[in-house]
Amino acid sequence: MTDTPARLLNLLSLLQTPREWPGSELAERLEVSPRTIRRDIDRLRELGYPVEASKGAVGGYRLVAGTAMPPLLLDDEEAVAIAVGLRAGAGHAIEGVEEASVRALAKLEQVLPSRLRHRVSTLQNATMPLTRGDGATVAPSTLTALAGAVTGQERLRFGYRAGDGTESKRLVEPYRLVSTGHRWYLVAYDLGREDWRTFRVDRVSDPFATGARFTPRELPEGGAAEYMTRSMARAQPDVDLDVDFAAPAEFVAARLPSHLAPTATGPDTCRLRSRTADSVEWLALRLALVDCDFTVHAPDALVTYVRDLAARLASSVASVA
Repeated sequence: MTDTPARLLNLLSLLQTPREWPGSELAERLEVSPRTIRRDIDRLRELGYPVEASKGAVGGYRLVAGTAMPPLLLDDEEAVAIAVGLRAGAGHAIEGVEEASVRALAKLEQVLPSRLRHRVSTLQNATMPLTRGDGATVAPSTLTALAGAVTGQERLRFGYRAGDGTESKRLVEPYRLVSTGHRWYLVAYDLGREDWRTFRVDRVSDPFATGARFTPRELPEGGAAEYMTRSMARAQPDVDLDVDFAAPAEFVAARLPSHLAPTATGPDTCRLRSRTADSVEWLALRLALVDCDFTVHAPDALVTYVRDLAARLASSVASVA
């Protein structure tokens, strides 16, 4: 193999297999001399790939962890698996990894060949993930379109459905995607309204970047996250949440979003007191998914909703003779 770039890529692909490769075996695989392999290893090191060499009669080369993340080579199956996983993580706003999932997915889908893009879509459409929360899922293609426009600083057009069902067309300068742990929001400057707006991404349809670049405007005081928090507070007033759990605080905290943190009241009990803008419907579902006995003290709307929901669930179970 005389094509040096192609040979380096093939060598890198072999080294990314988690094993140690004797120089003679690499030379045989690539149909070059051991001396050429040594030169190619040096080139990979210059490019930032941490290739470790072991000495001795059976010594060889292996790729090890370095101080930085070098580019990876993926085969077709690996690329499809990663894309499907990232779509699942991004589309359902999994807390803690959601923004990184979108960034990685946008990079991967930008270079994904059409044949693999079709396979990813087919697999995604044929599976149904078990989601938690209020079911406000987002199409990964929508997220990647928005993320691309944010990163490229391109004006964006899309259809939008407001909370009351009103449909409209928007032209915006997208600034940031923000996840609250169970929903995605886009913070953008709305050119039609001449003001900053937050958009629920699950209500966005047919987004596309216009190609027109823009210079980012100065956000209102506090940045994107604080502006979005204020916007949500205006749309839905905060409620004072008060719930007792018959389980240790560590157990409950591991099953709730990070902004809902209980305090231990005993070795096997805890209490959650928090001010939140979450809907009572979403709170009821999250509390039920903690999988332990609990008592809701406030707000009154949540007490009523949980009581009614429990009655509906109980009546839906057929009696056993």
